[in-house]
Amino acid sequence: MLSNTRGVSNLVVVLIKESLTNMANLQPIFDSMTERFQADKAGDLDMTIQFDLGGDGGGQWYASIGGGTMTVNKGTVEAPSATLKMDADDFAKMSSGDINPMMAFMSGKIKVDGDLNSVMKFQTLVGL
Repeated sequence: MLSNTRGVSNLVVVLIKESLTNMANLQPIFDSMTERFQADKAGDLDMTIQFDLGGDGGGQWYASIGGGTMTVNKGTVEAPSATLKMDADDFAKMSSGDINPMMAFMSGKIKVDGDLNSVMKFQTLVGL
């Protein structure tokens, strides 16, 4: 019995590691947004996009654009211009180019509360 217990323990460790590996790691995506931000195209734009990402690895972040700069923070913000809601894994796939953002929106994988034009402008400014 004891040797079987060790085998079960090893299996549990393997399953946990696989689960963590398969979780979307979104922080690097959000970290890279400020590097990809095209300030010259932002003009006098002033907006905040809230990201509400569900599922494994999900969470909440917001990106604020104003005065020709952009900041990205983990958490929520009061009264964003728009809130983008989707599954964390789909967001990771969209950010890597594996999912077309327009097709994801049309198929219901992305839901937007608020100003859809702000989300579309944001997409062009950071290359999502």
